[in-house]
Amino acid sequence: MLTLVIVINGVIALLCLYVAWQLRRLRRAIAKAANTLIAIERGTYRVLYKAPTLISKGQIGTRKLRQQYQKLQAQLWQLEQLLALWRKGRLIWLWGFNRVRRLRN
Repeated sequence: MLTLVIVINGVIALLCLYVAWQLRRLRRAIAKAANTLIAIERGTYRVLYKAPTLISKGQIGTRKLRQQYQKLQAQLWQLEQLLALWRKGRLIWLWGFNRVRRLRN
C-alpha cells in the first residue's frame, strides 16, 4: 500500500514536472514573439513617424503644381487664340495680296 502511494505520488510529481517544463517552453515562445513584435513596432515607427509631415508637404506641393498647371493652361489657351488670330490675319493679308495681284495682271 505504501509502495502504491509512493508510486502514484512519483507519477503525479513527474506529471507536474512535465507541465512545468511545457509552461516554461510556452513562456519562452511567447517572450520571443513579444520581442519580435516590439522590434517590428519599432521599425514601423521609425519608418512612419515622419509620414504625416511628408504627406502634408506632398499635398502642398500637389496643390502648387495644380495651380501652376492651371496658369499654364490659361497661357496656352491665350497662345492658341493668338496663333488663330495670326493665321486669320495672314489669310486675309494673302487674300488681299492675291486680289491686288490679279487686278494688276
